[in-house]
Amino acid sequence: MALRGSSEDPKVTALRESRCLNPHPEQVSDPAFLAEDFFDARDAVQVKYEMVRAVTVDGEPVTAAAAAFGYSRPSYYQAAAALAQSGLEGLVPARPGPRQGHKLTGQILAWAEEQLAADPALRPAALAGPIAEEFGVRVHPRSIERALARRREYSKSR
Repeated sequence: MALRGSSEDPKVTALRESRCLNPHPEQVSDPAFLAEDFFDARDAVQVKYEMVRAVTVDGEPVTAAAAAFGYSRPSYYQAAAALAQSGLEGLVPARPGPRQGHKLTGQILAWAEEQLAADPALRPAALAGPIAEEFGVRVHPRSIERALARRREYSKSR
């Protein structure tokens, strides 16, 4: 990790910020990446794309291509499926962390709906404190609003 004021390569900075920095560029042994400036082993999206292309266009065996590009066979299949489904964007690693609210369980949301039904003047965002007191879970007020809205939409569609 670069320190403030250091002279890190701007491309490395851009790749890191876009989650496309290959954590192990030294494992890429494909001749094109070793010989040509166009290919950059630090760019995970380019490495994965070329790995899939080596199999689908050049007819390389999956095991050999995965090894030459520094990935495992399962990683090759994941990359191939992601590329087929979403194009190059599918090769960009997903953001880390939870994908949905995981603190607001069905029990907590049912309790929140009861509170809102009992007091029509109460707003969902105002339940953050009471939820923390009742369940010991700290949640952002906006998360409560979104979770309740999703729950309402889900129940309408059923």
